[in-house]
Amino acid sequence: MFTSPYADVEIPEVTIYEYLFGGLSGEDLDRIALVDGTSGAEMSYRQLVTRIDATAGWLAGQGAGPGTTVGLFCPNVPAFAVVFHGVLRAGAVVTTVNALYTADEVGSQLSDAGASWLFTVSPFLERAAAAAQAAGIPAERLVVLDGGDLASAAGHPSLADIIDAGVPAPTLSVDPHAAAVVPYSSGTSGTPKGVLLSQYNLVANVAQSSAFFRVTPDDVLLAVLPFFHIYGLTVLLNLALGERARLVTMPKFDLAEFLRITQDHRCTYLFIAPPIAVALAKHPLVDQYDLSSVRVVLSGAAPLDGELGHAVAKRLGCTMLQGYGMTELSPVSHAIPRDGAENVPLDSVGYAVPNTECKLLDPATDEEIDIPAEGPSAPGQLLVRGPQVMLGYLNRPDATAATIDPDGFLRTGDIATVTADGVVTIVDRLKELIKYKGYQIAPAELEALLLTHPRIADAAVIGTHADDGEEVPKAFVVRQAGAELGDGEVMEFVAGRVAPFKRVRSVEFVEVIPKSASGKILRRELRARG
Repeated sequence: MFTSPYADVEIPEVTIYEYLFGGLSGEDLDRIALVDGTSGAEMSYRQLVTRIDATAGWLAGQGAGPGTTVGLFCPNVPAFAVVFHGVLRAGAVVTTVNALYTADEVGSQLSDAGASWLFTVSPFLERAAAAAQAAGIPAERLVVLDGGDLASAAGHPSLADIIDAGVPAPTLSVDPHAAAVVPYSSGTSGTPKGVLLSQYNLVANVAQSSAFFRVTPDDVLLAVLPFFHIYGLTVLLNLALGERARLVTMPKFDLAEFLRITQDHRCTYLFIAPPIAVALAKHPLVDQYDLSSVRVVLSGAAPLDGELGHAVAKRLGCTMLQGYGMTELSPVSHAIPRDGAENVPLDSVGYAVPNTECKLLDPATDEEIDIPAEGPSAPGQLLVRGPQVMLGYLNRPDATAATIDPDGFLRTGDIATVTADGVVTIVDRLKELIKYKGYQIAPAELEALLLTHPRIADAAVIGTHADDGEEVPKAFVVRQAGAELGDGEVMEFVAGRVAPFKRVRSVEFVEVIPKSASGKILRRELRARG
């Protein structure tokens, strides 16, 4: 077993509202908390807290409180923060819904989570209304944040109505250890599961992340990673608010708009996923914008190749970091710290965050792997224990028992190595390892290599079965715009740089690699293509 080399941090037994907003000073209240990156509209901390309290009061007045689950189907806009924290302030549970979901998918999640309310925005109203109807949520409990005549005519309240009502926030005692947030696992390899997180989980992970990421009140963070995903929710929204930073929201990723907002708002800290790193490293559009304000870029949600990370750092003149986590860990368990980042390999995920214990288990025997005196350990499945570990899966006791062992360690499903001084490197997903003639091949390693090719814009690798029945690597490749590249060239490029058993055996050129909103490759979609 190994732990964080950093001292434990204090984690108070309070709600996330008390933790983030309980200590706001007069000076803090007048600071800008949120900026709509599209319109430029600003919201101060004073306005934010007032609107959160009004939302909580209105919900309580409508009978929504402890025992109520509220769906939040909304892109990254400032109102998301108002509703999310307003629901928790009322003592209710919030389930955040993927903004890309179809009406059927939204309805399934609302039904599975037992939601009796839904908050959305007018561009999503058609999908939201169909989903609400399927889940048995009446029109008066479908709140359209930006309102409008159409919503009012259909009997839907708006956020403006709620705030104008000015109902005081309820006085109630909320157990910070009870389930409060139900995000759904990304479902990259199967049906998404509701992940039960407590307010204490959220408080703990903000405190743990704060010690590593060193966000300050002078930082301006760009929020392009979705708040409905736990990465955006904890590491962007809650961490930024807790540190009194300024958070600029972006409802969906568009490279030109991403660069414009970064430039115009003088963003200092970018939290991204690897696909954005690829664009920052390789796309010619980057050179048309002034990104000199950017001091730190942190990548998470999927493995980042070290060479790609260094290319971003060199091009932007910034410090590049990598973090690791999962929805079930609220989400952060490991990261490269902002202070001393130059001493940690960028292709690693750094150290365990404070208050965290880990161990590696042999994938074949489940026996604990020893930590060597020098160099990396043998690869093993990473297990994590700490205050950020979820309560369990909603209505899935068997899945919970299979994921959290009797000692409280959560099986991540990821294969990792660790060095004597605690630096962890993720090798790949246990279930995604390609087994070829007794060898194990990590798709992430081949993907990282492919991305170093100057004519490759993006790539993904899966295992596919050859004529002899063996599982072999197949690469899906997106060419750089205007580039000519054949499958033989791709296979030859890989073959010259890896052991023979790791060679790519087939290549398919595609227009885009399918990814989740958080940046994870959707391998099941690639497998469906063969």
